Amino acid sequence: MNNALCPILGFSAPSGTGKTTLLSQLIPLLKKNNVRVGLIKHSHHNFQIDKPGKDSFRLREAGATPVMLVSSHRRAIITEFAEPTEPNLNEQLAYFDQTELDLILVEGFKAESFPKIELHRSSLSQALRYPDDDAIIAVASDEPLALSRNIPLLDLNNISQITDFILHTILKHD
Repeated sequence: MNNALCPILGFSAPSGTGKTTLLSQLIPLLKKNNVRVGLIKHSHHNFQIDKPGKDSFRLREAGATPVMLVSSHRRAIITEFAEPTEPNLNEQLAYFDQTELDLILVEGFKAESFPKIELHRSSLSQALRYPDDDAIIAVASDEPLALSRNIPLLDLNNISQITDFILHTILKHD
């Protein structure tokens, strides 16, 4: 990843596995360890972050791009793509302010090559992705698995263990 200024770690899993739930539990633990975390989430939907009738929506619909919404609490930048196309993670990193970050977590972009943890729930009966994706550096599963490649097997339900893996393996904390 040419545009990553700090370590980047993705989470790869089929829909319904619990990626967002895991991340929402993991981020506070990383922050307790003084890790400044940013996140990029790939959506397969034509999402809207502003709503019809709001000024920002009306101005964007009128043709302004980008549109920046700013308050005393947060900033959002909405940019329309000239032609709908599948986003590339490295291109998106160029627009992502990384100056105050220690780690970028990524949900999605499963076909791209960057370090990832695969999440596996046995109840979903989905094939594991790690045998075909060398960028998967660990598997977090809700059941014991015999892995055919020498990578760590983490307990999907043990958020502290996953946090420790990130701290020691990705961020090299002692």
